[in-house]
Amino acid sequence: MASKKEILKRSVKDIRLKKGMKVAELISSMDSVGGFSAQHMVSGIKILKAMTEDKDSFNFLSFPADIVSTGLRGILAGAVKYFDAIITTGGTLDHDLARSIGGRYSLGSFNADDAQLHKMGIYRLGNVFIENKEYGKRLEDVFTSIMNDIYKSKDYKKEYSASELTYEFGKRIKDNNSIVRQAYLNNVPIFNPGILDGAFGTQMTIFSQTHDFKLNLIRDELKLSDIAFDNKTTGALMIGGGISKHHVIWWNQFKGGLDYAVYITTATQFDGSLSGARLTEAVSWGKIKEKASYTTIDGDATIILPVMFSALDLV
Repeated sequence: MASKKEILKRSVKDIRLKKGMKVAELISSMDSVGGFSAQHMVSGIKILKAMTEDKDSFNFLSFPADIVSTGLRGILAGAVKYFDAIITTGGTLDHDLARSIGGRYSLGSFNADDAQLHKMGIYRLGNVFIENKEYGKRLEDVFTSIMNDIYKSKDYKKEYSASELTYEFGKRIKDNNSIVRQAYLNNVPIFNPGILDGAFGTQMTIFSQTHDFKLNLIRDELKLSDIAFDNKTTGALMIGGGISKHHVIWWNQFKGGLDYAVYITTATQFDGSLSGARLTEAVSWGKIKEKASYTTIDGDATIILPVMFSALDLV
């Protein structure tokens, strides 16, 4: 156990703001402020810096679909090139594809009258409003157009993994602000174990009924297994919980756990959920190494992530 002197060696200091202060300067001044969750964010920035600068580390970025409906989509697209693989959820393809063809998402309110919105043909995702004509039929049409182009191409394979199919969509998306497009351009695979859960998955199901097309979900699991066993050092930035977070930590347990890990969440740990589980819980499972550099940051990623990436110059 550490000595009393060792435990108390870092003192709380006041933050001094000044005009024209850059984000990196602000974060540097927060290093010893003792600012509750802010302290965890500063630790997370240091871990991310070490992780992205470690040339031997294979680094994952994981996130759920909901934040792709927000302006954070642009930040995620810009950050793709700093990671080696992405793990996400089914709806990411829905929102990224819809917005890549100019789908208009609007600022709304958490306190809207949802029955009234339904009558008006408006979906609510938190405090983001999406008119159904910007999402439903329009998304179906662009999916069909791209999928038909893939089907008619000379390289068509009849059977695809989720990451292989997403790569083909990235090749054909014209929007460089698209996460899927940037993943294609930077040769970063997108693993999507829940790809069937959403509009994209439904359209695949419909397409398969009239075309010789199969989705092989096991193939991506084997790729993730290879990554775990082929890389001695791994790291991850995990935003939100659920299947995207779990797929990162699950496969990394087979190599002895992650070496670097930063987790951003708004969930409570006291319901036993994976979303609420702090990273220290993953240590007990061997999904994160006992001596890994890791931290859990409590807060909204739409606030925290722009600050962290700005401080690191991940743009």
